[in-house]
Amino acid sequence: MTRSRTITWEDPVDTFAAASEMSGLEFLVAIGEGRLPQPPMGQLMGFEGLEAEEGRVVFAVTPNESHYNPIGVVHGGLAMTLLDSAMGCAVQSTLPAGSGYTSLETKVNFARAITRDTGRILCEAKVVHAGRTIATAEGRVFAQDTGKLLAHGTSTCLIVSANGHANGNGRPAA
Repeated sequence: MTRSRTITWEDPVDTFAAASEMSGLEFLVAIGEGRLPQPPMGQLMGFEGLEAEEGRVVFAVTPNESHYNPIGVVHGGLAMTLLDSAMGCAVQSTLPAGSGYTSLETKVNFARAITRDTGRILCEAKVVHAGRTIATAEGRVFAQDTGKLLAHGTSTCLIVSANGHANGNGRPAA
């Protein structure tokens, strides 16, 4: 049986412009409350932002067959992207207006296979270290119904100002 998924989105460049006027946490809350649109990538993957507080976020997704790879399970990229998004947003939640981040490194470990039968999965991410130029975060993906760990990871982010410079040193960001 052939299936399809159609998504629509608003220009993320316009959303980014609004972000420069808000703290990272204010920006995430505005998306969560629907005052700003969800990023297109989140819509494509089916992500839901559930919680955002300073240094911590929780995302969710319900895996389905559109997330499958050729070997009959959900592609690891779903958990990887969920972790990357949540850990980055945890870092973003700590930033003042006019600052942003870019991921320098993300490391993921897969603990067990995910299928559509796994049901809704949650990803909780927390900031481990928030410096002037570098921040690190960790995240865990687990099945909502069983609490079983599915994947976990860490991320290192470069903090940048709105003008594209690394905070604190005035040099252009990588």
